[in-house]
Amino acid sequence: MSSPEPPTEPPEPDDPTGSTQPTYSNLGEVRAHLLPSKACRPWTPGSPSTDPQPLPPPLPQKILTRTQSLPTRRGLHPSSIQGKPPRRPLLGSHSVDESQAEAGPAGPPAELTFGLADAPLSLSLRDLHSPGAVLAALAAQQLEGLRAIYAQLRARLMGGHPGPCRPGHGFRLLDSSPCAESGDAQYYRVVRVHEEAWHILVAKVPKPGADVPHPWGLELQASLSPHFNLQGLCGLVPEGALPGAPWRGAVALAAEVPERTVAQWLAEARAQPPEEFAWAVALQLLQLSAALEFLEARGAALVELRPENLLLAAPRGCAATGPPRLLLADFGRVCPQPPGPPGPHGPHAPQLGRLLRALLGLAAPSTLAAGLERLAAQLTRWRPSASRTRGALQALLWGPGPELRGRGAPLGPWLGALGPWLRVRRALLVLRLAERAAGGEAPGLEDWLCCEYLAEATESSMGQALALLWD
Repeated sequence: MSSPEPPTEPPEPDDPTGSTQPTYSNLGEVRAHLLPSKACRPWTPGSPSTDPQPLPPPLPQKILTRTQSLPTRRGLHPSSIQGKPPRRPLLGSHSVDESQAEAGPAGPPAELTFGLADAPLSLSLRDLHSPGAVLAALAAQQLEGLRAIYAQLRARLMGGHPGPCRPGHGFRLLDSSPCAESGDAQYYRVVRVHEEAWHILVAKVPKPGADVPHPWGLELQASLSPHFNLQGLCGLVPEGALPGAPWRGAVALAAEVPERTVAQWLAEARAQPPEEFAWAVALQLLQLSAALEFLEARGAALVELRPENLLLAAPRGCAATGPPRLLLADFGRVCPQPPGPPGPHGPHAPQLGRLLRALLGLAAPSTLAAGLERLAAQLTRWRPSASRTRGALQALLWGPGPELRGRGAPLGPWLGALGPWLRVRRALLVLRLAERAAGGEAPGLEDWLCCEYLAEATESSMGQALALLWD
């Protein structure tokens, strides 16, 4: 940038310093002296004065550069057209010229665009004439997209885990009254501070007169890695760390802050429409079966399943009006399963059947409620594992239903239709998520659970779920 001060007079030719100082030339001014002058018009009253005006000071020469949003415009001739590489498409939301396209964009690689579709899909010219090859390539991309969406939502819903307590952490009690109360414990909000980092946790205070917890279950809870539907512990609040706390001794710290229990939710959910209430029950049972599946895979079983010990918390990064996150917190009633090879029956099926009947006792008749009643009867009859129960709940929520094959039709011939149904359902889910994202709506807990189902489901797993429900 030039200085705002007026320019100085140029040195005279005989000035000794004139040869050492840089000079500037104005090409336009030089050309003006070389061209013949135009004929002057006669002066008329009101016309501007024809007195000669002093020439403006010469302007410094500058190198002009193009902005990055304008493409290069070059003359086309046969040699440049033949030797020029193919032009790359627009990257992201801004345009690039040839120099940028040849050097490549700075930063992470561009996402999949229509111009780059052939390389990721791995389609040749012969494949494009085969509808089966095109459909298979699109189905593979849809599956990979669902898995990516599922992973991103999982990172958001489970992100920000506080980690274990360490020496030097400070604690401060936020509320003198509990934020939630289960059948065996009260929960108080506590802030854990270390230097500039802080986390809001809950102190799990056992109620006076509560049953003595099973030590094996508490050890299992302390050793668990973060799980979406299992209450994880972060350590202990040392005795005396919170003066004036309404408890004595050291208490356990949990990562998620509960809002209420399933028993309290039932007392408030009676005013919901029948279909919405049945849908909320199915989502809660789906999360509970995921927690029980985790225990069964590690040789553990919950002795008694109580709604007052099932906690509900707001999932991170989701709207307050969405479905809550269910947490299994009653590890005091978790014990190891009897030794021996695992049998075909699940240890939690009878308890799940009783809990489902208790929840449905408040539900009005609806299509989904009828399917849940069918599942409750099958839980008592067949005693399936928590994994098969979770698959049946997923089928009740998001399909396929019995109307696809017709009631009473044998399952064997119908299995061939599950693969096409699954591919169509994945494509519809991707379109639905894209449409909602274009409207500014962020996906929530229910979308994540649906992505998990369709990303993991196979023809075999869906066939087992439908056989449990309708055979």
